[in-house]
Amino acid sequence: MNDKKSPARVDRATAPASSRSSSGDIEAFLKAARSITPATKSHGRLVFALDATMSRQPTWDIACNLQSAMFDTAGKDGKLAIQLLYFRGFNECRASRFVTETGALKDLMVQIDCRGGQTQISKVFSHILKENKREQVNAAVFIGDAMEENVDTLAHKAAELGMHGVPVFMFQEGHDPRTEAAFKEFARLSRGAWFRFDRSAPATLARLLSSVAVYATGGFKALEKRGTREDRLLIENLRGSGR
Repeated sequence: MNDKKSPARVDRATAPASSRSSSGDIEAFLKAARSITPATKSHGRLVFALDATMSRQPTWDIACNLQSAMFDTAGKDGKLAIQLLYFRGFNECRASRFVTETGALKDLMVQIDCRGGQTQISKVFSHILKENKREQVNAAVFIGDAMEENVDTLAHKAAELGMHGVPVFMFQEGHDPRTEAAFKEFARLSRGAWFRFDRSAPATLARLLSSVAVYATGGFKALEKRGTREDRLLIENLRGSGR
């Protein structure tokens, strides 16, 4: 899907210009992504995936701040490599390299704005599976507010991720019951965990994402060693999923 010299283009079908994200925005993202130095194989790996469709625009800044907090935690010891993955618009789904330069990823994040389109969670899961074949992905985070795809197809891919040891931490924005049921099932099948993306409690969310970063770096031992309230909550959820 991607190599070590360029960011990944997960998939993008041909479409009229009016239904695509602007080429200038895409080129800016790709240019910035190419400038980041790839991580080495000695790091834990985490995929940070985002729904960037139009419905998420009101809370996009909150998400930027939250991922910044997670990146800051991950960057303290340099042991975690993070890949930024997003979808929006008409079949636009793109990924950065895996990098430890968390400041550069934060800069990439702020260049993305939300565009109308349907969810592409299937591409997210497929991308993570392909990345995991190259080298173990220790965890994945997904933040979104909708699920407009075939739930059984996504559930199968989530189960594959669980079989390959890649827990997915599903953060749901909003209270749509169909989305909640689907996200909880994806988390269960991947042996990850589901959480509410509560915009009224950004500090709690930031600490949870920090715990995910710690888990991706050192597993249960790292969480137990640090032992924050959110670390213990994550341990409880992971053990409840059978991990």
